Amino acid sequence: MAAPCALTVLYEDNHCLAVVKPAGLLTAGDRTGDVSLVDQVRDYLREKYKKPGNVFVGVVQRLDRPVGGVVLFARTSKAAARLAEQFRSGRVQKVYQALVEGRVAEREGLLVDRLVKDHKTNVVRRSASKADSRARESRLSYRRLKSSPSTTLLEIRPATGRSHQIRVQLAAAGHPIVGDRKYGSKRTFKDGIALRAVRLTFEHPTTKLPITVEAAADWDRSAL
Repeated sequence: MAAPCALTVLYEDNHCLAVVKPAGLLTAGDRTGDVSLVDQVRDYLREKYKKPGNVFVGVVQRLDRPVGGVVLFARTSKAAARLAEQFRSGRVQKVYQALVEGRVAEREGLLVDRLVKDHKTNVVRRSASKADSRARESRLSYRRLKSSPSTTLLEIRPATGRSHQIRVQLAAAGHPIVGDRKYGSKRTFKDGIALRAVRLTFEHPTTKLPITVEAAADWDRSAL
C-alpha cells in the first residue's frame, strides 16, 4: 500500500479521475520502486469505494517526475483506450505554465524542433539533421504572462506530446526552465522544476462532452 497522502481530486466520475500530481512524485511506478501517483490513486479508490484486491487505474498520460499539475486517469479499460487515443491523436488540449530563465522578448511565439530521445540516459536533444530518422517533430506555442529582468512566466500549449518536449525546446531557445539542471538551468527551484500542468481539456469517453480540469500553479511570489 502507498504511503498516506492527501490526494487532491479535480474531477471524478465512474469513468475518469483527474488529480494533482505533486512535483517530485512519479506518475507511475518504475524500476526505482518508489511510491507513485498511481499507487496513491489506487489506494484512494480502494478506500473510498471499499474495493477489495487490485483496483483498475488506467494510465493515459504522464508528467515528468519533477513536474507537477493535472494528471488524468481512466477508471475502466474502455475509458482508458478511448482517452489514450485522444492523447495519441493530439485531440487533448494541454496548457502549462513555465518559469524560465531570462527575459523572453516576444509576447508570443511558436517553437518547432526535431527531438531525439536517448533511452539509455533518458535525455532528449534537438537534432539539426533532417536525415535523422529517430528525430520527431515537436511543436509548441507560448504566450508571455509576466517578466522580470531575470525570469519570464510563460503559458505553454504543446501541439505534440514528446518526452521532455517543453523542457528541451525552451532550453534550446535559450530559456531553460528554472531549476531544470538536466537541461541547462543555472538556478535552483525549491519544488521540482518550475513547470506545471495547469489545464487539460478532453472529450469524455462515454458522453463525448468536453471536460476541462484546472489546477492553479500557485507560484511563490519570490520566484517571479
